[in-house]
This record gives sequence, C-alpha cells and structure tokens, in this order.
Amino acid sequence: MKRVVTTTVAIMCVAAMFAAPWSKKTKAKKDIAASGYTYGEGKTFHSDKPVTYSISFSDASWYAMQDTWKTEGIFKDIEKVTNVHLDITSYDSGDYNQKINLAINSGSATYIIPKVYSEDQYVAGGGVVAVSDYTQYMPNFTAFVNKYNMNPDLDTIRQNDGKFYRLPGMHQAALQDYTIMVRDDIFTAAGYDIRKLEKDWTWETLHDVLVGVKKYMVAQGMCKQSDYIWSDLWCGESGKGQGGNLLKLMGASYNVLSGWAIEGSNGGIKYDYKKKEFYSSSISPDFKKFITVANSFIKDGLLDPETFTQTDDTAHNKFYSGKTVIMSTNRSQMANDIAGVKKIVGDKAQCYVTAYPSGTNKNLAETSRLECGVMISQKALDELGEKEFVKLMRFVDWMFYSEEAYTLCKWGPKGKTWDYATVNGKQIKKLLPGYKCGGLGLPGADSDIDIRLKWGYAGGNYFYGHSTAESTDAFTPEVQDLYARYAKYKTVAVVDPKAKPTEDQREQLNLWATPLIDNINAWTLKFVTGQKDINRDWDEYVKSCQNLNVDKIVKLTNDIYKKQTK
Repeated sequence: MKRVVTTTVAIMCVAAMFAAPWSKKTKAKKDIAASGYTYGEGKTFHSDKPVTYSISFSDASWYAMQDTWKTEGIFKDIEKVTNVHLDITSYDSGDYNQKINLAINSGSATYIIPKVYSEDQYVAGGGVVAVSDYTQYMPNFTAFVNKYNMNPDLDTIRQNDGKFYRLPGMHQAALQDYTIMVRDDIFTAAGYDIRKLEKDWTWETLHDVLVGVKKYMVAQGMCKQSDYIWSDLWCGESGKGQGGNLLKLMGASYNVLSGWAIEGSNGGIKYDYKKKEFYSSSISPDFKKFITVANSFIKDGLLDPETFTQTDDTAHNKFYSGKTVIMSTNRSQMANDIAGVKKIVGDKAQCYVTAYPSGTNKNLAETSRLECGVMISQKALDELGEKEFVKLMRFVDWMFYSEEAYTLCKWGPKGKTWDYATVNGKQIKKLLPGYKCGGLGLPGADSDIDIRLKWGYAGGNYFYGHSTAESTDAFTPEVQDLYARYAKYKTVAVVDPKAKPTEDQREQLNLWATPLIDNINAWTLKFVTGQKDINRDWDEYVKSCQNLNVDKIVKLTNDIYKKQTK
C-alpha cells in the first residue's frame, strides 16, 4: 500500500490514523506543582537556584565539540537562559550506541541520553524510564502531540506494556533528507538531461547513464577506464559497517531494510499489507533484486568499493576535485558540497541535487514523522526523587520541544549570530554578516565563522523535529526546489505497524537478532562488492540466516502481533 504525495510544496506527509485519547495511554499521576522554577508551554524554563544535569553527547568527528561550545557557545547559552548546567559525557559518534549501552547496563549513565534511534534494547534491563508516564508534566510536548495528532505515530514506539521509553523528535510532516548530487555540467556534456531523467528514473537507469558518462569522460581524457566515477560517503566509517545511507536509500526503493535502516529491525523485518503478516525483507526476492542492482555499479567499474570502508572526507575530496561526478548529500550538506566543488574546479562546475532513483517502488526512504530522540535513565529518577525528577522532565520539555530552545540550539542567540530579515515581504531568519553554517547548509566566505564549528549551534544532538515552518526555516531555494520535485516524483509508504513484545519476548528477539543482523550486513557487503556471487551463493546466504533464527523471529513477531490485535 502507498499513497501518492499530493502536496505542491516541500513537504511529504505520512497518513495519520485516529487513536485512543492520549490520557488513556498513560498512567494517571497527581500533578506535582513547580517549586523553585518556572516552566510552561511557550515559557522559558528557569531554575531559581543553579542545577546540574548530566547529559550524553554524540561527538561527530566532522564537527567535533570544542571548548568554546562550553565557554561561549550553545551550552553556555542554555545555562544562561535556564540556570541549568549540563555536565557532558562525550562519546565518539561511531560507537555512541555501544558506549551508552555499557553505561546504562553498569548504572553509570547520564540523566539525559539524546540521539537515540531505537530504545528497544534498553527497555528490558530497567535502565531507562518509561517517559510516557511523565509526558503529562511536559506542556510543550503535549501541545505538539495534540496540535498535530501525533498519537498514531507515538503508538508505533509503545512497548508491550503500553508505554514508550524514548521521547522522539516529532515532525509535523515527514521529510526526506538524504539524496544524491551529480556534476550536471559533465552529465550534460555526455548527453544526459538529469532534470528529465529524474522524473521516473530507476537505479538501473542510473547505472546505464553512468556507463555513458564514464565512456564520455574516458574519451575526453578526464579519467581512465580503470577509474571509478562514484565514491560515496556515509557508507564507510560513518556507515557503521552496514552500508550506511546509500544502501538505506537503495534498499527502501526495493522494499528492503538495509544500511542504516536495518538497525533495530530484528533482521530486516517488514510488514506485508496484502498478506497481513510480517516477513524478513533480508531474504526476500526484493533483497536479491536490490543487491543485484547495487552490485552492478561495482561490477561495471562505476562505484568505488572503497565506498564501504573509507572516511567521509575521502569521498568529499574525490567529488570536490572532480575525480568523481556523483555523491550522496543531504539538505544541510548540499550547499557546502556545491561550494566545495567550485572552490577546486571553478565556476565551470555545475552541480545538481536530484530526486534519487526508484526501484520496484517510488517510495521515499523516510516514512515516519518520528526521528531519533531522548531517553532518561532510571538513575536520574533514583537519585533525584519524584519531585526533582519532574523538574528535570520539565527542563527536557523546554530543551527539546519548545520553539525557544529549538531556535537557540539551531541558530544561536538572536542578535549574536542571526536576526530576522524581510525577503519578498516575508520575515525569515538570516545569519548575520560574517557567519556561515555547514549544519544549516548556509555557506559563506572562508573567513566567515561557522557557527556550528565554533559554538556548537545546528548540531545533531539537541534539535529534532518540530513544525514544518521551524524545520524548514533554513531551507535554501535549492532545497525548496528539491522538495517540490520529491512531491511530484516520489510517494510515501504507509508506516509498518509494530509488534510489541513482552520483556522476555524482547530479550529473546534481541538474542536472535543481534548475530543475525551482523550476518546480514556482512553478506550484504560481500554481495554488493562482488566478494560473493549472488546467484551461486544465494542459497548459502539464506541458509545462514535460517541457522541464525530468522524464521523464528518472523514467527514470534507474527504471533505477538496477532495476539495484540485480537
């Protein structure tokens, strides 16, 4: 089942279904009045006395945390506004999940744990709080849920006990972030009009186009036949050994969970709406089609196998210097990517951000209005006690769900890094002269200060979701144009329902799924890179998944779902 997107602007909305009233989904509690602090919907949280809350931080190497973030940047600003000091425990983004998992299991976790994509593995051990029991104390969160009918979306992250354990980023509408960029000047010279092709092209079409582009480049002396013209990022070190972004995009085009998308999926488990049952997409005919197409790019000398091992900087350097002519990008990175190419190659280089190809469907990879979010450790409740814990939750409510904190974390303080400007009669946010921001896709001169690198604004840890107006307030004309094309050429799949296991069932599923996913990822990369032959070794691969309990996972998932829907 899928719906064609009908919006004519840059937004793709996921269908919303009515759910039981929010008040019936949470355990009723007696209200705990604020004492010694102020809070409220549309109000600034402020503690009368200084307070310290510990918080985890996923530190990305491409914009690593600097001391200036604490002394004069985002963390200083939060403390100035709220009187809350954040005691930061920083982990490298590459092993962030493993590190917070160890911390939770050892009882040394921070109070606030952001940047969490799946909480399932943490629920059974009792190390994190059922935050749905406390959302009644979170006025900004509750207002957003009610305004945009987020209950059906939140139902997808509820556990068997009817509660959820992660405060997710919530979008008014689903937004596709990642896509691909091409050197339009070279594609055009080779005889290919991407603007026409992208309307209905497939990954197979892209393959044939790249064959033609490479043939042209070889004839012009721009590369050798042995060279690759595509060497992608977000697949190697930042792809977590799973194929990252590229295999997620391609997989979604073939109804398969792969790359980043397979994490937390219990082994590529998806729902078949026609058969009304769950199945493993990782051993499906669609998966075989997907890896066959993905492999064709490497087999025919187009995609560099180093894509799946190299650093993102390496991929960027190849594209910026003109060695490659196609690369993944996203809305925050594309302006920097265009600027990076022009800086080295010059103005003759023309880049174009495409609506990425389709496979057996035209679906976007993103379907949910939810994204990564925040867990709260049980340690926080144990150490603070109920009253002070509610105070913490009201601070979290301000930091992650208020418009004020969203703008502060994303743009910095008004008047310091940005201000309003009138463009075509409309008030919009604009960076002040002398500033730029890679995180917002707003480039500038080499001498301009990048507000993300210098002060930590527009980082990935502390602002998620929000209204369409807020989440698109930094969109450049290029990004707006891309989303208009998404609306014309792509569709949005219906979100899969979720089977909600008990703690014992979840533990069993995790025990089965962990080695299974490792196996799937290893085989996927071997198939894609040609180390394994898809036709000759397919049965061996399927058997390896069956030996690692994929059939048992599917059966248990269906049993759980059938029981809960009776």
